[in-house]
Amino acid sequence: MNYLRGDLRDQLAYVGQDVVRTGLVVGSGGNLSARSPDGDSCWVTAGGTWLDRLDRSSFVRVRIPDGSVPTDRPAVPTVAGEVRPDVSSRRRALPTSEVELHLATYRARPDVNAIVHLHPQTVLLLDALGERIRLVTTDHGFYLRRVTRVPFRLPGTAELAELAADATRDGTNCLVLSRHGCSVLADSVELAHRRAANLEEAARLTYRALVAGRLSELPELPAEFLARIDDGATNV
Repeated sequence: MNYLRGDLRDQLAYVGQDVVRTGLVVGSGGNLSARSPDGDSCWVTAGGTWLDRLDRSSFVRVRIPDGSVPTDRPAVPTVAGEVRPDVSSRRRALPTSEVELHLATYRARPDVNAIVHLHPQTVLLLDALGERIRLVTTDHGFYLRRVTRVPFRLPGTAELAELAADATRDGTNCLVLSRHGCSVLADSVELAHRRAANLEEAARLTYRALVAGRLSELPELPAEFLARIDDGATNV
């Protein structure tokens, strides 16, 4: 395996650097999260972070059941020998304003361990044009399987979070949030990263066919291939 291993925050930081470097998004266009091994909490990007400048301090641990942020302040001794909380830890970063989008999905999908929420340029352009993304290659079929569109709701709202979570309950892992972005789910950070990259590639190929005036000629993937994916018989 050649993907970055170790701390989940390091893996998410790598995703942030890569999606900006490869042009999927501009620097602050999205937020990322990963479920902690305890299953009860997740690491999510802090508000105002730039995706290509993330490090471990750029993430906030949030409890999935209630959205609370643990206040694990280390105790420090004073000159007099008494112990009190570290005052410097009180100025903690806050999670992204879209944290509910992540939490609602984790609650709805216990099998999901990573969420990549981005504002990818071609995905959003096709949505604004009223065009759905076509799955052109076998990689698109394998990693994405299907893409579901969620109607526009204000970003950061509980309404959007619940709509998006509901759209994943049937096993869908790739959502287009209309005029907003995408939400891509997986059981690992690596797989969520691959799905996000393939979603934008599928969007770019769809747009090229649209510009060439040949979108109506773009065939769907063979049904027998998609059936093999459903049966778990295909390995890309």
